[in-house]
Order: sequence, then structure tokens, then C-alpha cells
Amino acid sequence: MKHPRIDLNCDMGEGFGMWVIGDGVDEEILPMISSANIATGFHAGDPNIMHRIVRLAKTHGVRIGAHPGFRDLVGFGRRRIVAPADELVNDMIYQLGALREFARLNGLRIQHFKPHGALYMQVAVDEELSRTMIRALQQIEPTLLLMVMESSITYKVAKEMGQPVVREFYADRDYDTTGSIVFTRRVGRLDPDIVAQKVLKACVEGRVRTVDGDDIDIGFDSVCIHSDTPGALDIVKTTRALLDANGIQISPCSDFIE
Repeated sequence: MKHPRIDLNCDMGEGFGMWVIGDGVDEEILPMISSANIATGFHAGDPNIMHRIVRLAKTHGVRIGAHPGFRDLVGFGRRRIVAPADELVNDMIYQLGALREFARLNGLRIQHFKPHGALYMQVAVDEELSRTMIRALQQIEPTLLLMVMESSITYKVAKEMGQPVVREFYADRDYDTTGSIVFTRRVGRLDPDIVAQKVLKACVEGRVRTVDGDDIDIGFDSVCIHSDTPGALDIVKTTRALLDANGIQISPCSDFIE
């Protein structure tokens, strides 16, 4: 088995005030995952939502991470914003700081850092932005785990700069032949059994089927399921049950990533 132990992460708190993105099932999903990526206000999330998710994560023993996005509430952070690297990193650090205070308020530390949506995809291909972001993170907290795709420029830069990284596998996104996910602004309802089998294959064989129908090698430490994917709760339940049944251990990435 390629991956007998993995982290299971999910994006959380992606609403704003009375509005909720997705099915609004964060509370039901939290007990089944090991790491929560909490929206920090720019693409979704607000102070009350952040505080609520942090408290729930603490109750369930789930590790927390900052999930900063482009300043794009209207587009849910899935529209690219063109700006200098230092400006984008300042936005990310601002959002990290907001969540860090709610973590401190509840006696927790932030485990990881994971850009959201179009920002995640931009960092993945932009070396200057990757380096600027990693330098800032290392000045703030060098041990903060950075979630990345193994195929990304960010991963290569992080390894070079000595930044601890967590390689992600996306259960509810398609892959191309480069090992990158196929970015989309809107995801339809997926078959939970098909998604779960995709994750199991990746864990057992270390391979994933691409949109072109080819199997490619894929390296990862954490599996991501988005809470805004329609039917996310069923996807998480089915995937977790299949992994448990096959003896694949689920634990926070900070327990096994150095």
C-alpha cells in the first residue's frame, strides 16, 4: 500500500453572515476529518463563523489551518486578481492573523496554511509569489505546514527553502496529465462511491485517472474534499468508511509530517 496513513482535510466556514456556500454541513463533516481549512474572510467567512468553526474543531480534536483567498466575496475567490506578489502575500498574512487570534482565544495553534481557489492555482504556477509567500510564513512561524500540490512550483520552492509541506490529493476534482487539478468555478453533484474508490485507488496504488483516461503517479499526504461540493457530506461519509474498512489510518498531518 502506497499510503497506509493520510490526513483528511476539508474546507470549512465558507459562508458570510446569513449566507452559506454549499449544503451547510460543516458540523456534520467535522467529526469525520482530521484537518479543517477555515475561510478567513476575503473569499468567504467572517469573525463569527471563524470563531464557531474553531470551537467546533477543538471539540472534535480536528487540527485547524488558515484558508486565505483573493479579496473576492462576490466570486467566492475563484476569479484571479492581478496584483504584485507582495500585495497578495500581505492579504494572505492579514487573513492568517485573523484566524490565529481566534485560535489563541480557544487555546489552539494553527497547524497549516492553504491558499484558496484561484489564489491556490496562481501560487502553484508563480515562482515569485511562491517565494514571497514562503519567506513571509518562515518569518512568522517556520513550522507552519504549507498545503500544496506535488506538481506545483510551490512544492519545489518550498522544498528548496526548507518549508515543511503537505502534498494534497483532491478527491472531488479532476486531474490532467501534469498531475495538476483541473480548475473549475462550479462543481456538479458527484457519485460518492466513485469518489471514494478514486481515493482508495490513490492510497493503495499511488495513481489517479486523468481526464484523458490515463493513469498517472500521484504523491500526497492529505486528501481534500470540499465542503461546498454538492453532496459533500455523503462524499466524506462514504470515503471515510471505505478508508477505514481498508485499514487506512486517518490522522492530522502534523502527526506525521516534519
